Amino acid sequence: MRGEQPAALVLGAVQLGLDYGAANRTGKPGRAAALRLVRRAASAGILEFDTARAYGDSEQRLGEALEGKRARTITKLSPLADLPADAPREAVRAAVDDSIAESLAALRRDRLDCLLLHRAEHMTAFNGAVWDRLIEHIEDGLILSLGVSVQSPAEALEALARPDIQHLQLPCNLLDWRWRDAGVVDRLRARSHVTVHARSVFLQGILAADDPSVWPTVEGVNPQEIMAQIGALAKAFGRESAADLCVAYVRGQHWIDGVVIGMENEDQLDANLRLFLKPPLAAEDCAKIEALVPRVPAALLNPAVWPRA
Repeated sequence: MRGEQPAALVLGAVQLGLDYGAANRTGKPGRAAALRLVRRAASAGILEFDTARAYGDSEQRLGEALEGKRARTITKLSPLADLPADAPREAVRAAVDDSIAESLAALRRDRLDCLLLHRAEHMTAFNGAVWDRLIEHIEDGLILSLGVSVQSPAEALEALARPDIQHLQLPCNLLDWRWRDAGVVDRLRARSHVTVHARSVFLQGILAADDPSVWPTVEGVNPQEIMAQIGALAKAFGRESAADLCVAYVRGQHWIDGVVIGMENEDQLDANLRLFLKPPLAAEDCAKIEALVPRVPAALLNPAVWPRA
């Protein structure tokens, strides 16, 4: 939470382009439903929308829905999966330029508000060619803000060591102890100009689903016990639900500016808008929760390593 305002709601648009999320039971919405959702979100006061080149046709849907509206779009560079590790510098630069051009066309923009690396290793991959090219586009005004989407504290600390990082996106929820333990939160205090967006507040939906069947099988994790503990904490702190507690906790973190929540229908939009009208938890209450929640294995906190069904 920077300044006087708690973290704002950022609409995550991955579900508008892909079937995504462990607790997603409705799937990718059709074009008309997606456009209605995004336009309603913008009309309700949501100012930022998160997407990526790799999210199917998510960028196209945001571009169509938000054309002419006051909104900021954060997108992510292509994962560049087709480039071999020894790709020549000019091929890397061309791939970066192609990704940017495709995002601009899909989003119907002449400049990108904010571009993140989708893969943190691209900070140094290809002998720095990706990052060097992005810095050139910051200098020529094609990109207004540059950052990194990270998976781990090590990646976050590497990103924060770079003076030209302006935006950091990371997963964070009330079970996630990693950022405090690794010193990322302390490092962010010294980089107050860096915008921080938290994703995975519901950990792909499992923390708010009240359904143990959607949880991954991770050694040392008992979904029923964790769900019961979160439910008890929600009651103890006067929150209406596990989802309310999850949002209030992340919004109570002084170092977070925005909370990215994926949505695939208008009912979810309405529910999330209502949660963001509630006050966040106070810092002392967040500390109490951190002392009470179970210390889960790091494997639960990274959906990329969950066993596939």
